[in-house]
Amino acid sequence: MNFLNTISKLAGKYFAVLVIVVAAIAFFSPDQFSWLGAYVSILLGIVMFGMGLTLKAVDFKLILTKPVPVLIGVAAQFIIMPLAAFSIAYLLDLPPAVAAGLVLLGSVPGGTSSNVMVYLAKGDVALSIAMTSFSTLLAPVATPFILLMLAGQWMPVDPAAMFLSIFQVIIVPIVLGLLIKRMFPTAVEKSIDVVPLISVTAIIIIVAAVVSGNVESIASSGLLVFASVVIHNAFGVLLGYLAALAMRLDETKRRAISLEVGMQNSGLGVSLATVHFEPLAALPSAAAAVWHNITGSLLASFWSKRKVGKEEGIDSEIQPTGKAQ
Repeated sequence: MNFLNTISKLAGKYFAVLVIVVAAIAFFSPDQFSWLGAYVSILLGIVMFGMGLTLKAVDFKLILTKPVPVLIGVAAQFIIMPLAAFSIAYLLDLPPAVAAGLVLLGSVPGGTSSNVMVYLAKGDVALSIAMTSFSTLLAPVATPFILLMLAGQWMPVDPAAMFLSIFQVIIVPIVLGLLIKRMFPTAVEKSIDVVPLISVTAIIIIVAAVVSGNVESIASSGLLVFASVVIHNAFGVLLGYLAALAMRLDETKRRAISLEVGMQNSGLGVSLATVHFEPLAALPSAAAAVWHNITGSLLASFWSKRKVGKEEGIDSEIQPTGKAQ
């Protein structure tokens, strides 16, 4: 088990590098990975099951005891990112499928890897986890509604079918994880450090499946897709920080909200795009799986070297889950 724990920590630490390497292999040898496309939703369900295993009651306590920072962060997540994606799609005149895919990326909840980045950045980890949990629970309703409003002009959106998909691949696995943890707490506690390895593996396979199935599209429009994801991520990180600053939240909370708003659940974006849109729409989320972890790591490293004064927002007893997006 110690060996697996070590491998799990290394996988989480070098997640972005692993994604880049596997994506490159899948691009040049697509036939080896194309068959994985049928398992994207199942793989995402595994990631969400892992999230359920790691959730604690204290993760939701902050929503009730100090709701203002959580609500500000989640509102920014579901307002700033979709509108930024919509604006970028228009300004760059993206192809319809890519435009819809970028709006989809902006409409999904926060990614769980942001919790690790916030911890490394000396941000408010409790707030980060609460935002991730709350936005994830809101996703079955919020994501289809936002897509219907903003992406319907580019691709047909079936909000009822999308609600069902999100419920199946997110809510059901999370609830199962919570039930398993409640029924077998000792066994779960002993094996919890391996969860990041499972999550990282699942996301890497998802990216490989998407890349291998869209080699021609990536070759023709990959640079444009990547540019849109980079700009979108920069808007999220910057505007998330400014929103927290405008509400006079302390520095630890500004860092948490900035990273939470800027980093999305790209695995969910890939899954929904694959099922409900055409394959090209999955490219923004696939690119985000790489880029968000790179910028998150760089920003966390930058902030970690800067003191935040009285770090009253950090709950030292709450540790990040360490899972990938």
